Amino acid sequence: MNYSIRELQETEYHLLDDFLYEAIYIPEGMQKPPRDIIYEPSLQVYVRDFGKEKSDCGFVAVAGEKVVGAVWVRIMNDYGHIDDDTPSLALAVYDGYRRRGIGTALMKTVLCRLREMGYAAVSLSVQKSNPALTLYQRLGFEAVETETGDNEEDIIMRCML
Repeated sequence: MNYSIRELQETEYHLLDDFLYEAIYIPEGMQKPPRDIIYEPSLQVYVRDFGKEKSDCGFVAVAGEKVVGAVWVRIMNDYGHIDDDTPSLALAVYDGYRRRGIGTALMKTVLCRLREMGYAAVSLSVQKSNPALTLYQRLGFEAVETETGDNEEDIIMRCML
């Protein structure tokens, strides 16, 4: 499949709502939550006023004329929060475009940019049953201990840059 990776443009920030919903991992056999779940405050931290903070950075994957994936980071108090100096990452690729290397390409691009921006690390939260966990491990993410400890479903991971 032919695709390209480029910076997320300001005119595309609204697409992050769609990708935020796509980033919600739904284990097999479970029903998708209603789309308006993205308006919960715990999820809005990922997208609200994106582009206004110095740490906000994103890339998209484009196949033909269609944006099919996105990765974005910002310093926020989200599920993957480690500290106020470490940006948290979100990644989503539309169903039908997964398992084609797009997520890997998006991740490598954003990790490179974060290094250029001078960050020491990036973090994320992932459910243990999410197949993306192996992608994150391949790219150097490791589980971190948190003050609240690990829970049964999620892992907070960090990649040192």
